[in-house]
Amino acid sequence: MTTMEILPGQGPRPRREAVSSAPGDELFEMANLYPKTTGLPMTVWVSPRGHAQHDARIKVSSIPGDRMVLDDAAVVGIRPTPVILEGSLSGPELKLVAAWISANRDVLIDYWEGLADTADLIQRLKRV
Repeated sequence: MTTMEILPGQGPRPRREAVSSAPGDELFEMANLYPKTTGLPMTVWVSPRGHAQHDARIKVSSIPGDRMVLDDAAVVGIRPTPVILEGSLSGPELKLVAAWISANRDVLIDYWEGLADTADLIQRLKRV
């Protein structure tokens, strides 16, 4: 929203005012993590909590490589132990993803809780 502010000796100037966003309009950080970063054969998507009511989770692509199709991804809970919440992964894929989550649990939780930004996340991640 813009209003006019009159400054001494300068005349009117536009002044910006903060406008609150409706729920769901916020921009959240999110990160697609490719195999070269994670060591996994597929892309992983992580995000902060935002307004989510559920606990920390990631999405794992069902397609090998650097592609993420969120509608066709498995949702994997992070704590207390990795567990598939939606979708599916093969036994070997789940074992790899669980190992990666276990190796990165602290930074994934920090990212979820908003205690780490994307730069921190990338810097602290361990490959499997």
